[in-house]
Amino acid sequence: MPRVLIVEDDQDVRRAVQLGLRHQGHEVVAVETGEEGLEQLRPYRPDVVVLDLMLPGISGLDVCRRIRDRDQVPIIMVTARGDDIDVVVGLEAGADDYVVKPVQARVLDARIRAVLRRQDASLPDGARPRAETHGELVLDRAGLVVTHRGEPVALAPSELRLLLTLSASPGQVFSRQQLLESVWEHSYHGDIRLVDACVKRLRHKLGEGRNPRYVQTVRGFGYRFGTS
Repeated sequence: MPRVLIVEDDQDVRRAVQLGLRHQGHEVVAVETGEEGLEQLRPYRPDVVVLDLMLPGISGLDVCRRIRDRDQVPIIMVTARGDDIDVVVGLEAGADDYVVKPVQARVLDARIRAVLRRQDASLPDGARPRAETHGELVLDRAGLVVTHRGEPVALAPSELRLLLTLSASPGQVFSRQQLLESVWEHSYHGDIRLVDACVKRLRHKLGEGRNPRYVQTVRGFGYRFGTS
């Protein structure tokens, strides 16, 4: 039974989501503030965090950043509106996915199950189940471990899935829509910002500069894993 931690200050929304997810078969702990959410991480050890963007005290963005500083648990951000700036800032802070209020339990349940599949089944179809070396980057597909220059790289589930998907076919160009459907299991074109934000985070963690070696942009088409 997946363990879900909900951080939501609106009591009615919190109760409705909590009841809805329990009905869908999840174990749920719901708290009101970011401080409480951070306190619950270690004792509860959630499989997924559902995090409201607008919180009193510590903001949802700051909570997201603090979680990412110490944990790669999947984070699904909840925003009161689909404003591009709010969503992109949240995704760049480390969220794996997002939903817009009013939150429907069945939609959130689908997003939770998708992000857990990305975590538990991160090998793309046809991937080679062995360690691969690409310059200073080593990918252990079987162990789901990534090292760069001999140091482990802590990747969130979406970042790991994106890297494994691209690197399984070096040189092949993937459109944003293809990556959205393969990595996030979404089909709505408007959600391609998930891809761009994840690429930005992944490049940062790999120490990529203005001319990325690994995750390369093909302007007008999408992204590819560099072969040089």
